[in-house]
Amino acid sequence: MKLSLKWLMPVVACLTLAGSAHAQFPQRNIENIYPWAPGATMAASQVIADAMGEELGVNVAVVSTPGAAGTKAFLTAMEKPADGYTIIDGYVAPLVLQPMFGNADWTYEDFTPLWSATSNSFAIVVRKDEERFTDFPSLVAYAKEQPGELRYSPGTTDTLPHMVVARVMQISDMVAQVVPYPEIDNAVKDLRGGVLDFMVINPGVYTTNKEDLKVLAVLSDLERSSQTYDGAPRVQDFGIELGMTGLAPMGWNWWLVRKETPEDVVAKLREAMGSALAREDVQQRLLDMGYVPLGYGPEQYEEIVGPVAADLQSGIDAITWEKETLASVR
Repeated sequence: MKLSLKWLMPVVACLTLAGSAHAQFPQRNIENIYPWAPGATMAASQVIADAMGEELGVNVAVVSTPGAAGTKAFLTAMEKPADGYTIIDGYVAPLVLQPMFGNADWTYEDFTPLWSATSNSFAIVVRKDEERFTDFPSLVAYAKEQPGELRYSPGTTDTLPHMVVARVMQISDMVAQVVPYPEIDNAVKDLRGGVLDFMVINPGVYTTNKEDLKVLAVLSDLERSSQTYDGAPRVQDFGIELGMTGLAPMGWNWWLVRKETPEDVVAKLREAMGSALAREDVQQRLLDMGYVPLGYGPEQYEEIVGPVAADLQSGIDAITWEKETLASVR
């Protein structure tokens, strides 16, 4: 049977237009769906988005979509077409942690990675004028002598900062009484006022309150993480194992798109984001804000993100250990 040339021409035209649309990507602005309320971390994402937009020749807007521990942003993004015009700001909590808790039905393997963005390490701090312990080993020694007597806060409990510090205490064989605070600023006030003995903070909190705080240990094995705390020592510098490796003990994000996104579109997004992150001005702005540019490429996604879940499980187990240990010393 012969095919009519008249019938073939519209088909060829449609295929040509489809290929042309991908080749000309992007033809309009792009959205980055960000999972938290506006703040310092959103500003860090916008620095990358602005630079990426300059590479692509369109605006890349970071859209705050908070709710359900970050999973609302993922659900919102996954309802959008897989055409490259929607990027998921894949923070560790909705990407890895919430699926572990059974609050999301995806895994990190269900997305196509662009580049890793930034990390923000946590740190253990005390009051500036604290005299009972002057460094992390002396804090550990004090807590061992008086188990459960010291009071500390990671902000809200059962979160990533809580997991990390509980794991560090478990490794160090020390325990302290955890005090939850829905608002971290109130915890800082109580630390200054002597209600708390130490606390766990992020770079944004440190930048705002550094005149009142002394950093005892940065909870990360990344060398650049100490820069965000003005050169403060890492816990490893005292010969104490952190108990978590790689990205596990910190907040981080990896920009993602839906799995069905066309390969040529993904390639353009990756090229633009990689170029944006390589710019010295972008890296310096992020460091000045307290965020370490990670620089992991899409080919490293599996090896970097894959092990995080196992390490985070050790943090979840450490919180259980903390509760049981506190109950036994009271």
